[in-house]
Amino acid sequence: YQTIKPYITGNTLEIGSGIGNLSAFFLKDNISITLSDTEQEYIDILKKKFEGNKNLKSIISINLEHPSLEKTHPDLKEKFDTVFLLNVLEHINDDHLAINNTYFLLKPGGILVILTPAYPFLFSKLDLALEHRRRYTTNKLKLLLSESGLISIKSFYFNLLGILAWVYGKIFGLKTIPAGEMRFFNRIVPIARLIDKITFRKAGLSAIIVGKKDQKS
Repeated sequence: YQTIKPYITGNTLEIGSGIGNLSAFFLKDNISITLSDTEQEYIDILKKKFEGNKNLKSIISINLEHPSLEKTHPDLKEKFDTVFLLNVLEHINDDHLAINNTYFLLKPGGILVILTPAYPFLFSKLDLALEHRRRYTTNKLKLLLSESGLISIKSFYFNLLGILAWVYGKIFGLKTIPAGEMRFFNRIVPIARLIDKITFRKAGLSAIIVGKKDQKS
């Protein structure tokens, strides 16, 4: 949350809010936000947790893979200053269509923020268990954005130390990180942040890109 927070501004849409673990941080920080998901179960959970919050604009069902999003959601055309997808794009079959649809949702000059698992060579049984379809590099994300008419303004990696956990899982064929190991990696988060700072975020378990829609669009 702290890593992407600086890029979030104005009327914001979260794609794939799930059960709202990250949504809660945005709402707490007085960010005007619309939450969304494709699963009705998650939408019901979000409503139960957050309805009545003064910073919540609405909770909607939206599918970035819909081939005619402009027809199913004409009211959302160029509505948002910021759209963000955190650990969502890797689950989507047609990532090109998904990015095209974010273009439709963004105001001219609007910001798109994406966080995805990094590096195809790390793909493992852990990814399959999490229903990941792919992992990305920042160059691949830049290409996706440019093909949809979005300008890449910043890209970097996040959580270099986390690669060790993923390699550990890949070597031993794990489908989940055991609780003991997870607690250990959670305890060393401050060290991980320091390592990211020292290495200028040139590598990491996740790839992050910030794109912008042209003001004249």
